[in-house]
Amino acid sequence: MHFIKNLKEPIIALATATGVAAISVIRISGTQIIPLFQPFFLGKNPEKFKSHSIYLGFIIDENGKKLDQVLVSFFKSPKSYTKEDVIEISCHGSPFIVQEIISLFLRNGIRLAQKGEFTLRAFLNGQMDLSQAEAVADLIAANSEKSVQLALDQMRGGFSKEISLLREELIHFASLIELELDFGEEDVEFANRADLEILVQKLLTKINALKSSFQWGNVIKNGVQTALIGRPNAGKSTLLNALLNEERAIVSEIPGTTRDTIEELIHIDGIPFRFIDTAGIRNAEDQIEALGIEKTREKIATAQLLIYLFDAELVSMDEVQKDLSALSLEGKSILVVANKIDLTELASDYIREGIMGISAKEKIKIDSLKQKIFDLVLSDIPEQDQTVISNLRHYEALSLAEQALSQVENGLHNARSGDFLAMDIRHALAYLGQITGEVGVEDLLEHIFSKFCIGK
Repeated sequence: MHFIKNLKEPIIALATATGVAAISVIRISGTQIIPLFQPFFLGKNPEKFKSHSIYLGFIIDENGKKLDQVLVSFFKSPKSYTKEDVIEISCHGSPFIVQEIISLFLRNGIRLAQKGEFTLRAFLNGQMDLSQAEAVADLIAANSEKSVQLALDQMRGGFSKEISLLREELIHFASLIELELDFGEEDVEFANRADLEILVQKLLTKINALKSSFQWGNVIKNGVQTALIGRPNAGKSTLLNALLNEERAIVSEIPGTTRDTIEELIHIDGIPFRFIDTAGIRNAEDQIEALGIEKTREKIATAQLLIYLFDAELVSMDEVQKDLSALSLEGKSILVVANKIDLTELASDYIREGIMGISAKEKIKIDSLKQKIFDLVLSDIPEQDQTVISNLRHYEALSLAEQALSQVENGLHNARSGDFLAMDIRHALAYLGQITGEVGVEDLLEHIFSKFCIGK
């Protein structure tokens, strides 16, 4: 990571969104930023700034020209986001003014921040661990109430504490086994093998619980890909409009109206579901419709949940089963829904078959359908106080730690020597340490922080 070598240099970036706004905030961080900032602030002497205070004044250029009237917030090290001195300039939100101010400081000893560099400095300076730093990015990207809460919980360090406790207990035994290796010729045993086995089983149980929470956490963070599928004129576009409570998709009696997929985000009980309205599945009558049907099959392949909608008036259960058997449904949740039940006398028959009946046009049973969708995908919700993981990197590290601990367990059962046990324990500690950054490499940091926005 090329800018790890330049962490002593002061940095600057726009911390708010780009574009025209009432207010924009420009952030500066570094160990010696006051002398660099002082010549360009017309107001209270920056050398006399008090931490966590705000000052009104003007930003002026090298020639004394006023660029903008601003409010300057000062946070003195170590009580700042990065644990360095931090200045935040609240200026008027003109892109021209923002660029003028940033360019001024770029000409005078401050460089532009890289992606995620403010948070990277916070991590490297001990303000937060790596999993908490990743939670900052998750919070910025959160698009639902539950994803915000999940990111906040991780930022507060709940998951980090779980991992630290796991490592601390294992480190104790690791040190005892390492000590045994120093006395290898004397055949001594400092680490009680029975106690170590109990600990390993306890750790494996805890890791398994954390891994099990990933499905729920991933749903909260990324949402559920949900494809509306079925024959032409089944009412898929009408159902999408009913779920959204707005006329988003074009509805027509002409079969094959939907030629391309339409995607919309719908929140059900705080969970984001990305609904995809697809082209009706049939033998295409023209090339454009064929492309739409091919896209439908692509969306079916990537969706977690399929809602197969059929016309209760025109399509029999045998035809429904024939349609479903032609699709690749392995590993997917599927909900079969009979539409237009207001127009048929067979509604009770479908209920007896376990098929849910709705009327998308008349909005009958739409709320019940939403609840059914939620229950189908999220039937196994963790306890309220249970730590939930949502980061794939954390899940993979836990899986590797689980494998290493399983090797320790096998080694204990087979009376393997202390050097092999020590090696597997070191591996487990390293994988757990990668989650919080206690064990890390530059390539890992590059991968994580390159996904941040510039001003964070």
